[in-house]
Amino acid sequence: MEEYAPGDIVEVETPKGLAYVQLTHTHPSYPPVVKFLPGPYEHRPDNVTVLAEKTAPMAMVPLTGVLNRLGLKHALAGKSDIPHSERSFPIFRMPIRDKQGKIIYWWFWDGQGLTYSTELMAQQETLPMREVMSSDHFLDQLLTHDK
Repeated sequence: MEEYAPGDIVEVETPKGLAYVQLTHTHPSYPPVVKFLPGPYEHRPDNVTVLAEKTAPMAMVPLTGVLNRLGLKHALAGKSDIPHSERSFPIFRMPIRDKQGKIIYWWFWDGQGLTYSTELMAQQETLPMREVMSSDHFLDQLLTHDK
């Protein structure tokens, strides 16, 4: 079973073409963080490392296990430095709800500690959720992240 490291760009063969993710961070208690790169493509782009330069959605995913569970062929396609603006562990958000399901506040986790806020600011709405992404959701994200 192939294990990937931060900076690795992984090519995934999907029913819609070749899709790419970059493993950006690891944490001792959680699955790796991956960034969904633009795609899918009919053929591998000439320079896959350029795909990692743009900001893209991120999630915590047990990458190799999910790819194997989905039966998707995958391989290391390249390695690229994590963009300077993304080198810190990403901040994840998590809603805390009351018994009726109403969000009463938000937790923000930076890989080390938690902070909270009763209001979700506009820039915080784009933060990834603090959850381990399911296999099906992972595949959906791979197939719907446009170029």
